Amino acid sequence: MRLRARDLAVSRGGLRVIEGVDVDLSAGDALILQGPNGAGKTTLLRTIAGLQPPAAGTIEAPEESIAYAAHADAVKPTLTAAENLAFWARVFGGSDRGVLARFDLADLAGRPAARLSAGQRRRLGLARLAVTGRPIWALDEPTVSLDRGSVARFTDVLRAHLGQGGIAIIASHLELDLPARVLDLRAHRAAPGRVARPSSFNEAFG
Repeated sequence: MRLRARDLAVSRGGLRVIEGVDVDLSAGDALILQGPNGAGKTTLLRTIAGLQPPAAGTIEAPEESIAYAAHADAVKPTLTAAENLAFWARVFGGSDRGVLARFDLADLAGRPAARLSAGQRRRLGLARLAVTGRPIWALDEPTVSLDRGSVARFTDVLRAHLGQGGIAIIASHLELDLPARVLDLRAHRAAPGRVARPSSFNEAFG
């Protein structure tokens, strides 16, 4: 398993945000993206996850290997916590066995997501990662709304994912207790006002 990006540039609103990014991650590797608000962390993650084309450069990852977790929790409010997880398991063809317990949600299995707290909804949204069966996790500020105990629990889940040969690329302002490299995007800011010229979207993914 490998995720590679070469000379990658990404754009937002038709303008390049960052450029010259190289990433080379193998099984068990984690990368933390750092930088101030607006530095391009979310845009880079979305590009790597295949949700938008790069402005330049290439991305190589096995097909259907990346699971993306955005700021939004992506929960269906009328479904219970267990029903939400079962729904995602059916979508991705994975298993939801034991996942609620891993995210400290077993006691809330029958509660509608609309009645969960912000932190509980966040944990439920992150639990979706564990049922995708995808080895590469692209995480955008995953610890938002989590208390200290929940951050520690999620870090344990991440460690287990890496220990099983997974890969994680994480945008976070919080220091996570993980063996991870750090990429500071301030070193990759594009020149102000530089117009993006996207490369072929089909060619960007090998």
